[in-house]
Parts: sequence; C-alpha cells; structure tokens
Amino acid sequence: MNERQQARRPGGRSARVGAQVHRAVADLISERGYGNFTVGEVAARAGVADSSIYRRWGSLETLLTDVALTRLNAQSPMPDTGSVAGDLRVYAAQVAREITGPDGPAVLHLAVALSSTGQQGLQAGDILRTERMRQLQSMLDRARDRGEPAPDALDVLDHILAPMYIRVLFGIVPLTPDYIDGLVDRLL
Repeated sequence: MNERQQARRPGGRSARVGAQVHRAVADLISERGYGNFTVGEVAARAGVADSSIYRRWGSLETLLTDVALTRLNAQSPMPDTGSVAGDLRVYAAQVAREITGPDGPAVLHLAVALSSTGQQGLQAGDILRTERMRQLQSMLDRARDRGEPAPDALDVLDHILAPMYIRVLFGIVPLTPDYIDGLVDRLL
C-alpha cells in the first residue's frame, strides 16, 4: 500500500505519523517557545525523517499552522442542553478544558505567534476565527429556533472566549467554574 492510500485510511500509518509530529511540535513549543526549534528537531522528537515532514507539510510554518488549527478546532460537539445559558456554560467549560490542558497554553501561544508571521499566518487566523464563529453560530441559531433571545456570535467571542484566552496566554488566575459561569452571566 502506498503512502497516498495510507493517508486515506483513518488510523493508518499516516495518521500515526501526523499525531507523533503534532505531539512533538506541542512538546517543543512548551519547552522552548515558538521559533526556537527546527524541522530536524521536530522529526527527531517524533521519530520520523525530515523528508516525511517536508513532503507532508512543506515547511515548518505550514506544520505549525496545521498544529495550531488542528488543536484549536478540535471541539467536542456543540452542546445542546435545551437553553442558551446551559449551552454557553457547557461550551465555555469545554473551551476552558482545551486551553488549560497539557499543551493548551503552548498551542494558544503558537496561534498568536503565527498570526504575526505574514500571509500564511493571517490565513491561519482567518480559518480559526471562521470555524469558531461557525460553531458558535450553529449553537446560537438553535437557541433562536427555540424562541430564546441569543447573543451574537461576536459577543460570545468578545465576552467569553477572549477573556479566557487572555488569562491563559498571560498566566492570570485559573479558569474556575465560577469565573466561567460569571462570564456567561455577564453576557446574558
């Protein structure tokens, strides 16, 4: 079976290599910060050849963009608790778990760093924002369909996600359940 056929098989060699490389990038960012390692170091950490990384991603920046987008867009299904308040609380708690997890802060720092690295970084940021807004809009549309007043997706981004991202990026007090619920309460 050739590599193209393997790439189409979920859980095949290509998926394993991708996961190993992503893990290596997250570990290196956590240890050294953005921009302080090479493709060769990622390859060594992941146990793959440099050529595998270049063949699949083409450059370190493309790999970093893929890692950031994959990690930040890896969402649980949008909650459907029956109320917009419940949905927003569950969603905010999910995001808090993702961004405070073992490599969450490193991935957030990577996303911020990429956004200042030229056209590709700007495109990565656009893709991330578009996906987050799409996810939020589906949840808010469902609330409106139930007859509930619901905030705009941009308001959720500004009043719930942005404060959590800032606190994680700058290491400000933990994201406690009370803090997260307070963000939702203030928005609603």
